Amino acid sequence: MKSLLIRLTHGLNEQDIEQEELLFVKEWLAKKYLTHKHHIYKFNSKYRAGTLGLIQKGTAYLHVIGENIKDLFINENNLGLAREGDLVIAQRLLGYRGSPSAKIIEIVGREQTYSVAYIIMKEGHKALVELKTEYPIGAELTPEELNSYEIGDLFKIDNHENTIMDKIGNINDPKSDEKIVLAQFNKHDTFDEEVLQVADSFKQVDASKYSNRKDLRDFTFCTIDPITAKDFDDSIYWDDKSSTLYVAIADVSEYVTPFGSIDTEAIYRSFSIYLPHRSIPMLPRELSETLCSLQPHVDRLAYVFEIKLNITTLEVVKSEVYEAIMHSDRRFNYKEIDLLFEGRLHAKTTEEKEIFVWISKLKKVTDRLKEKRLQEGFDFHSTEIEMTLDENTNLISTAVAQETPSHGLIEDCMLLANKEAAKRYKRGLFRIHEPPSQTKLQKLYQELAGIGIHVEIKSTIKETIDSIQKQAKEIGLESEVDTLIIQSQMQARYSPINVGHFGLGFKEYTHFTSPIRRYSDLIVHRLLKAINRGDTQEQSYVLRNIESLSMTISEKERESMIIESEYKARKYARWAKENIGKEFKARVTTTDPELRAELHDTIIGAKLHFTARADVALFEDILIRIDKVTIARAKIYASVVEKIDK
Repeated sequence: MKSLLIRLTHGLNEQDIEQEELLFVKEWLAKKYLTHKHHIYKFNSKYRAGTLGLIQKGTAYLHVIGENIKDLFINENNLGLAREGDLVIAQRLLGYRGSPSAKIIEIVGREQTYSVAYIIMKEGHKALVELKTEYPIGAELTPEELNSYEIGDLFKIDNHENTIMDKIGNINDPKSDEKIVLAQFNKHDTFDEEVLQVADSFKQVDASKYSNRKDLRDFTFCTIDPITAKDFDDSIYWDDKSSTLYVAIADVSEYVTPFGSIDTEAIYRSFSIYLPHRSIPMLPRELSETLCSLQPHVDRLAYVFEIKLNITTLEVVKSEVYEAIMHSDRRFNYKEIDLLFEGRLHAKTTEEKEIFVWISKLKKVTDRLKEKRLQEGFDFHSTEIEMTLDENTNLISTAVAQETPSHGLIEDCMLLANKEAAKRYKRGLFRIHEPPSQTKLQKLYQELAGIGIHVEIKSTIKETIDSIQKQAKEIGLESEVDTLIIQSQMQARYSPINVGHFGLGFKEYTHFTSPIRRYSDLIVHRLLKAINRGDTQEQSYVLRNIESLSMTISEKERESMIIESEYKARKYARWAKENIGKEFKARVTTTDPELRAELHDTIIGAKLHFTARADVALFEDILIRIDKVTIARAKIYASVVEKIDK
């Protein structure tokens, strides 16, 4: 429903309406909420769709969806029966003083279409309640049905229909954590039979059938990925004689055509989801891990950026993007390439010998590219936690993910290709990142003052933040302060209009290099191919719903991030429950409005809540005791035992 409302805000072509959406569109047209001109359905200018925010003293604000405008004020007389989290259509009220306001005229669903409920014992009886709040839910079970289930049994709920969809496990089973986080956004691993049949129908690459593609199979391409990777989006080759970088990307658009069954599912998923123990792919594994994946020693179809650099200035002299056929000679993991840079990995084949020569020369180039990039952009050192789970998905250990020279080499190659892709159109799909607001910056400066960092306002935000980072490094809080700075930033998102990327310091930027795991990149590939062919009709076709699609993809990205972070929170909570009463080292991460900390012990990164305040400072190291854990909410409660002297 939310996707439909976003598309109607920007204008929805009648050809793109799903069958189950048509009933709503016709009903709203009859009620004059919509206009219908030139085959486009769109909200009448009097109406807005949105999500109702927190209701306080009978009033609320409507978070308008589909466009970046101020929230609309809803007073108690115009609220009707709507409640927090409802998806609604509202009529704008014009001529009123004060904040822009509106009147709710129809409730069309819930912002969260799906949720998870479970059975608890309440006042001596079994009750079905929402997992995170323990409030009653709209869907109900009869007393007989309730008694047939166990305490802790979990259910996926359709909030629009107020119905129970599936029983998904029991809260006491650690393997249910995956089902919980996926169910709340209706994500799933399996694909429909129709999708799998199409994925199975593709034949292996036969180079003789692709004479129209540039043949790059003689170049010693290689992939460099995590050791656990199964899908290889990108491959690189550096021609040192001509100072030319080749970035070969899996040509997913050759197989996934618009509005086909695979494409429909890919739009719905929009991103692959990566959990500590497994991935939930955007594309069927027959494509993501096989035919599209740039595996070693097999011919693959690729979409390639050929980028010639001025080796003195590192400016791009010329770049072109084209369809090619390539052949990766070696699949490396990051650790292997780091060993090469340390002089501890030696070639075993002729191909490896050639790769090692050009990749060592490329590293000198990417090191300089990064140095140049950081003159305008930022170098943040936030902490990413890697989890190791046992066969029952219980937490065994954690480690901080290390950024190494091999990561840096690949990152700057991909950034270069992404930049070049974004330069090729004025309207399309951009990855944008707006500068932080003055309000957020002032809050950041106040927090930093509390830990002894004096902020001197420079002529640019870049210079000010560079000065902050320098001071943080001197007091050994580089990662912690970088996390605060990141929290003060706007969230990067997708947009059809380019406003630049503040964090990277780029005037234009997009996502081109990961079409196996991001739908955004697939759109960019389709657009660039249409531009290369001079096919203006196809360009219009790709871009006709780009405003709503960019918002939908941004929202799907946030969903994926929530799923990944909540899954880790559930693993931490189960570990903590086994360690109630024990003491661990932690570091304070927030003092206002409430005290929060993270474990910094044998297990790192678990977020801690406190039932009582304590006289501790931001980023101070403390000894805590785990007092209570709620598995349903995935929350760990602790108390401060003492401060730890550094």
